[in-house]
Order: sequence, then structure tokens, then C-alpha cells
Amino acid sequence: MSQEKLEKKPITYDVKEEAKKTPATEGGIATDDKEKGVVAESTGVQDEGEVNQKKPEGTITIGEALEAAVLTAGNKPVEWSDAAAIQAAEVRATGKTNIMPGGVAASAQSAATLNARANSEDDKTTLADVLTGASSKLPSDKPATRKDAEGVTGAEMRNDPHLTTYPTGVAASVAAAARINQAK
Repeated sequence: MSQEKLEKKPITYDVKEEAKKTPATEGGIATDDKEKGVVAESTGVQDEGEVNQKKPEGTITIGEALEAAVLTAGNKPVEWSDAAAIQAAEVRATGKTNIMPGGVAASAQSAATLNARANSEDDKTTLADVLTGASSKLPSDKPATRKDAEGVTGAEMRNDPHLTTYPTGVAASVAAAARINQAK
């Protein structure tokens, strides 16, 4: 056998390209689907550990809070603290403790790893690249609560070298959503 056949090439995942393919969402429904009148079919089967909560009218879900972070901090390169906060948000939204391959948390971890190795700021993946369409990437979602905000904030702080959160970042968006939901 030749040496070429024995070498395995690493599998790469282009987060920026995936973000371009994912449609923007409005209230968890892809805007293209909303215009077409497409309705997702429910199987009525719930996976073990899956959060199955109906969204009360006027509340903000964790997925929507992640998408709001794109508006406030979208140009910020993804760092380890952001990846940890996104992972905590995904765990709280889905009720599952493991990271889903191809999900928001996996994309954030991949982006943080690539950004740590990037030579220039232009090569870095931003929060907008990772969080665009976050609601549609989550298999289930729930309204943001104070406990969710505390968990996401704690994860971001633990993974920041200065033990702080980014003022308009992921934790701030989830905290804002929780405050709005609590006021209702």
C-alpha cells in the first residue's frame, strides 16, 4: 500500500459557510418558510431529556436570545468564554447535557479553537457566523428564565481569563431575555 492511502485527512467544518446557508429566523420560524406557509410536522414523540414546553405568547426563548447577541456583539470573534456560554445556553434550552454534533455549541467550540490559532483578525469566526439562525439549529427551545441567565453568565465568567462577561455578549442577551420574561 502506498503512503497516500494510509494517511487520513482531517474532516473540516466551515462555520462561516454554514452560517450563510442557514436562513435567518423570526420567532424560531425561518423567514423563507413563513412566507411560503410551510408548517413543520410534529411526530408527538419526545426524546428522553428533551424539553417540551410551549412558548407563552410574548416571551423570549433562549434561542432567540442567542440570535439577539448577533445584533449586539455579532462582530466579536468567538472566544472560549463565548463557546462556554453558548454551550450552557444550548444545554438549558434542550435539557440535554451532551453537545449535539453540528449544533450551535459544537460550532462555537470549533470557532473558538480556530480563532485561537488564527493569525489575523480577518480570519477569525465571529459570533454572527455561529449564532445566526440559532433558534432553528436547536432541536427544542424554552423561554429564558433567571436560572438560565445565571447558568450562562457563570459559564462565560469561568472561562474568561479576567472572570468577566462581555457587556453585550451571549450572557448579557440571555439575562436581558430573562428580565423581560420575568416582567410579564
